Amino acid sequence: MLVRVHAAALHIGDCFAVRGAPFGMRIVTGLLRPKYGVPGFDMAGTVESVGQDVTLFKPGDEVFGASGGTCAEFARAGEDQLAMKPANLTFEEAAAFPTSGLAALHGLRDAGKLQAGQKVLINGASGGIGTFAVQIAKSFGAEVTGVCSTGNVDLVRSLGADHVIDYTAEDFTGGDRQYDLILDNVENRSLSDVRRAIRPDGTLLLNSGTGAKGIAMMVRLAKPLVMSPFSSQNLRRFLSTPTHKDLVVLKELAESGKLRPVIDKTFRLTETPEALAYIERGRTRGKVVVTI
Repeated sequence: MLVRVHAAALHIGDCFAVRGAPFGMRIVTGLLRPKYGVPGFDMAGTVESVGQDVTLFKPGDEVFGASGGTCAEFARAGEDQLAMKPANLTFEEAAAFPTSGLAALHGLRDAGKLQAGQKVLINGASGGIGTFAVQIAKSFGAEVTGVCSTGNVDLVRSLGADHVIDYTAEDFTGGDRQYDLILDNVENRSLSDVRRAIRPDGTLLLNSGTGAKGIAMMVRLAKPLVMSPFSSQNLRRFLSTPTHKDLVVLKELAESGKLRPVIDKTFRLTETPEALAYIERGRTRGKVVVTI
């Protein structure tokens, strides 16, 4: 399918792909130079044309989803990578959903097996994945605690968090409170510290690895996976792959009013380098969107 892109969203993975760092990213992005010259994984737009085997969409359909090289006027995608755009969202809002929204969904629902009534903590609750994770966890009936900076406390509370911890004033690993599930999008604390905040039979979902560099980062990525079989706690990482079925889940949550994007800043297509640099500073509230 060929899609005329109206908006694209960026995240830290786009920065990794452009820089080829951490070095392990080059297995995917190209060893000596990028395989693809255009950044962007997420988009929303209008179907321009379809291949002969496409059955779910037709030219003129308004869609959102994931592809490669979406910071462009046109992008290609398979029909399993797209879904119809939520009727109540603009193209800019819909573009913010795919990668981060699906990562939150796949982490909480699939890797974390989240159940109603469980106590969940989201570290990095004001970021791209965190803002979606708070809302998705609430839609599942969980009691949600978000961790963020002082300036984002009101934002996280407005997304439905039952409790908000300002990490500049309180250490979520230092108290007596324990959680059934922690989704750690930051990994700025040691594994032993975070484990103290999880119930003995609880689950820790680690979704960053960027709290270290070089060999230390590789150790940090692997350590919980090696330790988990010998612990009563479930320590794990997870991968999120876009599918039509799960994009439809996000669409339905958005149209029911249970899920909305938080857009920090919008850039023009010609400002894509500035958008990537803005994300690298690590202080984004929600998503960064590029309009075409």
